[in-house]
Amino acid sequence: MDPAIILITNDDGFGAEGLRLLEESLTPLGEVWVVAPDREQSGQGHALTLNHPLRIEARGLRHYAVQGTPTDCIYLGVHRVLPRRPALVVSGINKGTNLGDDITYSGTVSAALEATLINVPAFAMSQQIRDGAADFAAAGRFARRLAGEVLRRGLPIDTLLNVNVPLTPPAGIRVTRQGKRLYPGGVIERADPKGRTYYWIGGAPAQWAEDAESDFAALHAGFISLTPLHLDLTNHRVMDEVRNWNLEA
Repeated sequence: MDPAIILITNDDGFGAEGLRLLEESLTPLGEVWVVAPDREQSGQGHALTLNHPLRIEARGLRHYAVQGTPTDCIYLGVHRVLPRRPALVVSGINKGTNLGDDITYSGTVSAALEATLINVPAFAMSQQIRDGAADFAAAGRFARRLAGEVLRRGLPIDTLLNVNVPLTPPAGIRVTRQGKRLYPGGVIERADPKGRTYYWIGGAPAQWAEDAESDFAALHAGFISLTPLHLDLTNHRVMDEVRNWNLEA
């Protein structure tokens, strides 16, 4: 019987330390294939490249770099690179957290989302950092345990898992819900040497709504946060309300 294929990717780029450690962690569970962006693609969200050609470069046995987004990597990996359908997709280990509403921007989470769209079980792994530095050891160990469980059990239809690992040795694991980030809307305005104005989005510290069951609260308390996410974005609770609006075609 052929070993299970595990496809891994990230948004930090092919040479990222978190991707290398993820590969090492998952190798005992199956045949790991790396299909990752050739450069950093943080903040790309669920972008799929449609307006220019994509190139794939082989960088060793079962290792490929793609001139595209994390979503491109999953799409090309499943439909072109791999010899057969993967049993699991894992995205990460991201250098930095992907919590609450920030998952809508995350290339790491979007890679797992793309796998879920094509009915491949998937989860995303992110590691909290301090001063730009990260220790991925605990995240790697948990990725292996979680991958083993998903390979045995599968995942419910249209469901992916988003995992965030704290800086400190984890106090345990909490199954959480997506938190709510309060965006201050910071934009930094500066001038280049020629006097032309340019902007940096961000710069203001993150704030979070109080919610003891959220991903942010779990991480803040030193726990690994494991959040099941669902592809159906419909707000079923307000469907009847909208039906009662005075609307005509």
